[in-house]
Amino acid sequence: MAGRTLYRLNGVTHIAGSIGDEPTRCIYSVRRQQNMPMHERIIPYLERVGLYHLARLNSQWFWLDEPLVSAFVERWRPETHTFHMPFGECTVTLQDVAFQLGLPVDGEAVSGCLGEFEKYMEGGRPAWEWFEDLFGERPPPNKVKQMTVHFTWFHERFRVLPPDASEETVRIYARAYIMMLLSTQLFGDKSANRVHIRWLPFVANLDDMGRWSAYLPLNDGKEQRVIRYRLALDRLTARDIVWEPYSALDVLAVVHPEILTEEHSRIWRAVDRVVPQLGGVQHIPEDALNVDWLHAKDEREGDRWFPHYYQV
Repeated sequence: MAGRTLYRLNGVTHIAGSIGDEPTRCIYSVRRQQNMPMHERIIPYLERVGLYHLARLNSQWFWLDEPLVSAFVERWRPETHTFHMPFGECTVTLQDVAFQLGLPVDGEAVSGCLGEFEKYMEGGRPAWEWFEDLFGERPPPNKVKQMTVHFTWFHERFRVLPPDASEETVRIYARAYIMMLLSTQLFGDKSANRVHIRWLPFVANLDDMGRWSAYLPLNDGKEQRVIRYRLALDRLTARDIVWEPYSALDVLAVVHPEILTEEHSRIWRAVDRVVPQLGGVQHIPEDALNVDWLHAKDEREGDRWFPHYYQV
């Protein structure tokens, strides 16, 4: 399963097949929140919509080791959504999402279409009129491209909250922070520098939204770190893995109690390839399905409103 024998089910060569040609291949262009400050007065709104824990990760604790991520990408199998390791498979689970990001893993989907989506919002009201109502103004034309706004406009316009700001102004700044958070931490895309205004429905009513570290590593030496991480992963054994990192009492003490309810754990235990990560003995998983047609769904084909289209 090494080198050029790794292929996706549709015959396209897996990234591991090019390691020999690019021995120091590293991911560099990972988008971040661009140091948007989390003002004290917007914290209650972040708590209300269920995004405060994620915002804290972003503003204080989030540390991205790009060479390590690159080494794991080489072991990712898109057919099974798992990392192939020397001892078997492991992957990011819904439990990881719940425990680390503090986000619920059940409930209504947060998504939407990318083209002409305004016809799904407020009875077809023009999206930019709605944008102006929610943020108090429209961005200048040189900051707008189709249905997106350049990050720099949000950053420059909403970075400093006036000390005498009214509560309505605080709500506007909270909406701007959430728009940036959704576009950078949760739903990043290839644009790398733009916020899509399809998130307007989710910030219009902050009371209803709850339904659902700024450290930048230096570029120096990243290529060598990729090689070191690759070797470290090659040497891992099953005994080196902490399969149940959330079972420790000190971890459970700081987890949001809602995450521990049965309705959440029932969902993240549904995947048949992560049994050891949830305290069980791994059986032989079901054969992988060819899901390339799902991977091709980038929300750019047609104008389907995805929360409705995929609700079943």
